[in-house]
Amino acid sequence: FFRDSGKNCKAVAFSKDGSLFAWCNGEKVNVFNVTRAELLQSFDLPKTVCLEFSPKNNVLATWQAYATAKDGTAGVPNLQLHDLRTGKCLKSFVQKKMQNWCPCWAEDESICARNVNNEVHFFENNNFNTIANKLHLQKVSDFMLSPGAQPAKVAVYVPGSKGAPSFVRLYQYPNFGGPQSALANKSFFKADKVTMLWNKKATAVLVVASTEVDKSGASYYGEQTLHYLAASGESAVVQLPKNGPIYDVAWSPNSVEFCAVYGFMPAKATVFNLKCDPVFDFGTGPRNAAYYSPHGHILVLAGFGNLRGQMEVWDVKNYKLISKPVASDSTYFAWCPDGEHIVTATCAPRLRVGNGYKIWHYTGSVLHAREVPADQEMWQVCWQPFPDGAFPERAVRYQALRVILKTPNSPLSQPSLPPKSPPSTQPSSLHEDEPPQNMKPQLGGSDKPVSKIALKNQRKHEAKKAAKQEAKADAPQGPAQVRTPQNALQNTVPAMTTGDPEVDKKIKNLKKKLKAIEQLKEQAAAGKQLEKNQVEKIQKEAALLKELEDLELGV
Repeated sequence: FFRDSGKNCKAVAFSKDGSLFAWCNGEKVNVFNVTRAELLQSFDLPKTVCLEFSPKNNVLATWQAYATAKDGTAGVPNLQLHDLRTGKCLKSFVQKKMQNWCPCWAEDESICARNVNNEVHFFENNNFNTIANKLHLQKVSDFMLSPGAQPAKVAVYVPGSKGAPSFVRLYQYPNFGGPQSALANKSFFKADKVTMLWNKKATAVLVVASTEVDKSGASYYGEQTLHYLAASGESAVVQLPKNGPIYDVAWSPNSVEFCAVYGFMPAKATVFNLKCDPVFDFGTGPRNAAYYSPHGHILVLAGFGNLRGQMEVWDVKNYKLISKPVASDSTYFAWCPDGEHIVTATCAPRLRVGNGYKIWHYTGSVLHAREVPADQEMWQVCWQPFPDGAFPERAVRYQALRVILKTPNSPLSQPSLPPKSPPSTQPSSLHEDEPPQNMKPQLGGSDKPVSKIALKNQRKHEAKKAAKQEAKADAPQGPAQVRTPQNALQNTVPAMTTGDPEVDKKIKNLKKKLKAIEQLKEQAAAGKQLEKNQVEKIQKEAALLKELEDLELGV
């Protein structure tokens, strides 16, 4: 493959199986056969900004920005569908918006669908001259074809108007005859837009409904709710235990679990089953994205964008943390199809400085790093796709790979292992993160689930204990901290008993008073203004010490 240099190479795409690669260089759209290393087709479409292959590589879809003529007449069709075997243009459409520009195909290409003027038009067997079916509702704003084999299903979203709720309906193609023919229906208020996500087996859809503005004023991001629809007809609202935005939702490739990242920062992450019951709670942390590996055995929770780039890599079968690498300033993340490797990248236009990418092993090691020169920008990074099953699932490993990067001039070149800070250098936190918690009911176990309040109290108690131990270890031995010999003695010598409970009680009380005096003296040394009664307490120290000494000598 010869490098194609130039400032106008702005659109690239792989086919779904990774065998074909297309790019536009500002003059032509070229299609390259990766396996045979040869140019397959070339199309004279210099202004192309989006490219996409059909699932079986029969059609290439291209989109150019729509423009009207200077005299105000309608512009020429800007969405083209090309036959990749013959090179002929099968059909041209006018597609004004870049959003959802590409037609959607079923995996066997028997059906192709487009949203046209609030209707979904269906074409069959790549015959784009005849509309085979139409799905017409009040105002279809968005739709999604199901993945996988036939029969194809379609999820459609109709926004609410004039007090009527918005709704999402599931249909099986081609049964579109009225509301009774719908497989499932879910209506809801508070939705300006929705994101619909089919699971891999096409048995259920998750719907994230969003409003542009949160009327309560609690969130800058608007308001989000998460809904579940099954092709069997069941539907539910997914109850999220923490208030705040829904940052990300991801289906596991096994199609029976999904992960949601939600709530005001520090955000919560929870795995739910198909009954929308929580299975595992990852606690809270600085995160806003979730990425399952292609095999579904590893889950990465990450905080990108306005967060620091911390990643948490989890073994999903055992819910054990594998590594916590940090990919600062990342704007892009993707799993390699092998389920072993990850790419993170910093791309323009989101960030125009410090562009580059890193390839990681999921155990936290950086295997390769490339920084783009300061006068250049990097726009896009992507893995070559492979068909499902091309890579077998490997056992999860926890030991990080030890790697020496092979880029000698780069500041990134160093023996790469995940960072492990000593406890004393861990950054201090303004909040207390909740720990992970298994939410599955314990079969056969007599242990009752611990309540949230009990967990919180337990964590507070443990935190106080740890803070006291740390304060003792780190306390500087300045003049203010030097204790009197008698006081030092009473802290190091084991407690003695006199045999007389009354005397023992007096000794205990005296020691308590002396300890309180020590704390007041430390506060005074730190510059705190003491009350009159506190000063009087300090003045009694000598008398209390004498009394204690007399009592102990009498032992």
